[in-house]
Amino acid sequence: MTLREGAPVADAMMELTETSPCAGLLPLRIGGWALEEVPPGALTLIAPYKGQEQALSAALEAVHGMGFPAPNRSHAAREASLIWFGRAQALLIGPPAAEDLAPLAALTDVSDGWAMVRLEGAGAEDVLARLVPLDLRPQVFEIGHSARTELKHMMASITKVEENAFQIMVFRSLARTLVHDLKRAMEAVAARG
Repeated sequence: MTLREGAPVADAMMELTETSPCAGLLPLRIGGWALEEVPPGALTLIAPYKGQEQALSAALEAVHGMGFPAPNRSHAAREASLIWFGRAQALLIGPPAAEDLAPLAALTDVSDGWAMVRLEGAGAEDVLARLVPLDLRPQVFEIGHSARTELKHMMASITKVEENAFQIMVFRSLARTLVHDLKRAMEAVAARG
């Protein structure tokens, strides 16, 4: 694209099209597993102000139907979920955070910064075992458990959302790498069986 001398800058503006982080990469079905992108809606990082932890948890319960999660845990209610996202941090997924929470916590909209996928199928923990240094067996990592961990060479959030389903989040810029690594792990485990 070239600019004509004297042309207004507005004439040179390109039209941008919004795409999801995994556009054109998913869904995938390999072996008995499905890997799909999850449209998260709003993502709000919530960090309670000092001394406001209990008041914040009560306000979250009143407004969003779930309290602040304990470390390595998550909650789901209505159209929202709330996952532990690190020390004194939680991530609200779904609706935007209620403004009533602002006096109790720092609220940061991170909606455009993350890619979220769902790995589903019997033995999904075997696929993740090739990439994650955690024990994800059902008797150890139960529904509602969540962890910030390394996934191969990326930092990720992994939450068990159903008996055979995991929600996996990485930074948006790593979406292609996430899909590639999960696809390779799915193929490797499928080849064993």
